[in-house]
Amino acid sequence: MNISLIGMMGSGKTTIGKILAEKLDYIFTDTDSKIVEQENCSINEIFGNKGEDYFRKLETNVLIETLKNDNQIVSTGGGIIKKDENINLLKEKSIVFYLEADDKTLFERVKNNKERPLLNVENMQEKITILLNERIQKYKQAHHTISTINKTPNEIVNEIIGIINEYSRS
Repeated sequence: MNISLIGMMGSGKTTIGKILAEKLDYIFTDTDSKIVEQENCSINEIFGNKGEDYFRKLETNVLIETLKNDNQIVSTGGGIIKKDENINLLKEKSIVFYLEADDKTLFERVKNNKERPLLNVENMQEKITILLNERIQKYKQAHHTISTINKTPNEIVNEIIGIINEYSRS
């Protein structure tokens, strides 16, 4: 069984994913990191040199390859849900958790990070709001939604483990 984490940049996918993988003795896989490794350049460079469409194709290919394996926590890029193919694949090959946070919380978490190409704009907070509004219905297709607001990473991980344990019992 795989567990996939989706959500906006700053929702905690990487942080939660690493802790969850350690507690469950699963492999942690970050699709963005796999893309960076495969392309031998940063996501900013990929977006800048080859564009978002190229990046999204890489993202789908990496997801397909990643989900061939089992017993993984898969942390995805925030925009992976833009393609229905990706959502369907995630839902078919894993239990999908949407790590939910509001736009103000997300802004506070990412405001000092310059490694996010879609947020390298004049008004980052406005861009986060726009992206969240565009993506929210896709994120809500996850099997489970977990609010990350005012919770510690361990509280979130324990909530996910509780849900996973329900799957084991059924």
